[in-house]
Amino acid sequence: MAKIFAIANQKGGVGKTTTSVNLAAALAKLNQRVLLIDLDPQGNATMGSGIDKRAVTRTVYQVLIGLADIRESRVRSEAGGFDVLPANRELAGAEIELVDFDERETRLKEAIAAVDHDYDFVLIDAPPALSLLTLNGLCAAHGVVIPMQCEYYALEGLSDLVATIKTVHANLNTNLKVIGLLRVMYDPRMTLSQQVSAQLERHFGDKVFRTVIPRNIRLAEAPSHGLPGVVFDPDSKGARAYVEFGSEMIERLAHL
Repeated sequence: MAKIFAIANQKGGVGKTTTSVNLAAALAKLNQRVLLIDLDPQGNATMGSGIDKRAVTRTVYQVLIGLADIRESRVRSEAGGFDVLPANRELAGAEIELVDFDERETRLKEAIAAVDHDYDFVLIDAPPALSLLTLNGLCAAHGVVIPMQCEYYALEGLSDLVATIKTVHANLNTNLKVIGLLRVMYDPRMTLSQQVSAQLERHFGDKVFRTVIPRNIRLAEAPSHGLPGVVFDPDSKGARAYVEFGSEMIERLAHL
């Protein structure tokens, strides 16, 4: 039975898609069967996995509105060694169309149930907004991984996201919990980074992952080559950190 996680943060530009793609590739390297669901109409996780979002004929959009299932829509990321349920701009229309559906918040959960036993991990790259798409991701997930930069505004956005997760837990998905906070784009030379990191550890304790993802140019370059950073330059600091994070995820889940 797959462990299903939403990679979520309501603030944009925090390395959410980078984390989704590289965690998928890292888990695949660690011999896990992984499905990455791109739930963002920008389709960046699709492209970052080496899949042309303009060329796919079936996407998460068709799955959500009931025109296809995951088995016939998933695409293999040959570079990353995992499966992808791709997304493109069509997905933006799902917001409007889903409003008329019964149980519109649980469409993705129902779709994943059909492939539950095909995977060890299902990772959902949620869009950076509280939308019907994000709600579908949170309702389908067992937990949320929150990537965040160690800066002041990130702390502001974090309290909003935690409040959202509590609301979804109370009303729609009682299994949902915060699995952990992942510090990304970390620059140890900046005093503010160190201060915010220490503040997170004090406030959230063991909810903060041990692994810290450093600011790394190779991770930023990888998507332009259609490769996860873990594959593009396996020896870079960023790639090694994501593989370490994959190991920590597996270890942490063994104790849940």
